[in-house]
Amino acid sequence: MKFLIQKVSSAQVYVDQKIIGKINNGLCIFVGYSLTDTSDDIEYLVDKLLKMRIFPDESKKKYFEKSIQEIDGKILLISQFTLYADNKKGRRPSFSLAAKADNAKKLYQSTVNLLKSKNISVETGRFQAMMEVKIVNVGPTTILIDSEKKN
Repeated sequence: MKFLIQKVSSAQVYVDQKIIGKINNGLCIFVGYSLTDTSDDIEYLVDKLLKMRIFPDESKKKYFEKSIQEIDGKILLISQFTLYADNKKGRRPSFSLAAKADNAKKLYQSTVNLLKSKNISVETGRFQAMMEVKIVNVGPTTILIDSEKKN
């Protein structure tokens, strides 16, 4: 499981030119699931995410001091199977390492539910829809965390 985390001042996701999710001051997270991901991977990455100090303190002098919970930030969570693209062969990426859609959808919903159970305000995209995501990345700050690297 991978989280591609971007610190944002604003983010919106559109389907059919209509906003279906938007946040201010928080994180836009693209999440990808692999064939082998389980609830343990979700718990590991959510725990890592919630403890990650990625926001500045009140004085703005220390840039990586506060967590998403400490600033009462919001999350826009977007499912993105292309995080598991493999381009070792040929010119077209392979997605054979990505979880199948039915399992990925269950994992995605479990991720949303776990974040909400931790009192995080979560907006979402629409699973398997063609989406447009607009973000204003602050920093810019973009961090990739991967549950395969937990051991």
